Amino acid sequence: MRSLVLALAASLTLAGCSAESVWAPDEEVARAAYRHDGPPRLTLYTMINNGNGSGAHTSLMVNGSQRVIFDPAGSFNKAKHLPERNDVLFGINPQVEDVYTRYHARETFRVQIQQLDVSPELAERALQLVKANGPVPQAQCSFATSRILAELFPGQIPTSWYPRKTAEAFGQIPGVTEQTLYEYDSDDNSNVLAAWDPQRAKAQ
Repeated sequence: MRSLVLALAASLTLAGCSAESVWAPDEEVARAAYRHDGPPRLTLYTMINNGNGSGAHTSLMVNGSQRVIFDPAGSFNKAKHLPERNDVLFGINPQVEDVYTRYHARETFRVQIQQLDVSPELAERALQLVKANGPVPQAQCSFATSRILAELFPGQIPTSWYPRKTAEAFGQIPGVTEQTLYEYDSDDNSNVLAAWDPQRAKAQ
């Protein structure tokens, strides 16, 4: 009986942590697909609180046969400007990439941007993993991203619930370059999205 109660409690806990699935139609995803002419690359974004230095969010941009952003439990696409499938955002052309970073950088947060050029095969593997991951519950962005990175770089990146820990581990991989974006806009970042013209973005 005790084991049954524990199993039931565990199932209820998992149900409470589940995230809503979002699945854009095939035609929207195909229409938005963007292939960047740069090298196959992984870009890890870490949003850091300027006040206390804690990590606030983790996401991963993958440039392979197309360029996407895995934005687990993120708020960037709340207006549904981009086709999305379970936290994977499609159509990440240069303007969208710029808006994405500026959306997160403001007076209270900075964005740590770490880039690593990889083989085409590894980039495609990363695409497969983010597409297959499924929707991510709130507060699990670092855990979901680090779990994917751990599969791509076995023994080099541990899974972690903490964005800065994930960034530190990724930064130890040879070849990773790093920059930090600071902006001093109001903490209300909705104006960045309001100023973004999605139709113009699609035309780039």
